[in-house]
Amino acid sequence: MTADAPPGLTEDPDLGDLFHAAFRGLRRRWTHELAPFELTPHQWRALNTLARGCGPCPPEVRGAGGGPEAGLRLKALADLLRIAPRSATEVIDQLETKELVERAPDPLDRRAVLVRLTADGQELRSRIHQSRRRQSTEYFGRLDSGERDELARLLGVLAGDEPVAQHR
Repeated sequence: MTADAPPGLTEDPDLGDLFHAAFRGLRRRWTHELAPFELTPHQWRALNTLARGCGPCPPEVRGAGGGPEAGLRLKALADLLRIAPRSATEVIDQLETKELVERAPDPLDRRAVLVRLTADGQELRSRIHQSRRRQSTEYFGRLDSGERDELARLLGVLAGDEPVAQHR
């Protein structure tokens, strides 16, 4: 073991295990952070995905106009969340009960239904997004700015994304 390695780490740590442990710590903090909003992580993901929409997806999966305000078909939402459509239905039912989302007829296909955020859902999503940003800044605050930039770059490479903007 090297002199500057953290206790319990060998010279050749399993990067997958380290990454998973860091992710579990972040997820635990995040689940705790969601509790006051009375949302589960699955409900948050659905709210956030509806707020972002699906980008340049074809009209057959999103409402007329294409923006997040148009909504998404349930199957498209399930695909974006990478869950089964019946699981997406359960999550949307829960969010609808909380009056955070609504179902509306699809103007492009009267047989289809779109799901979109209500004004309350948009407001709650915004508050949670700000809270999550603060929590993330705190969690990664133990790294200096150069380490955060390097971590963002490396995670971007692993995620297959283009270079990531500097995170300060």
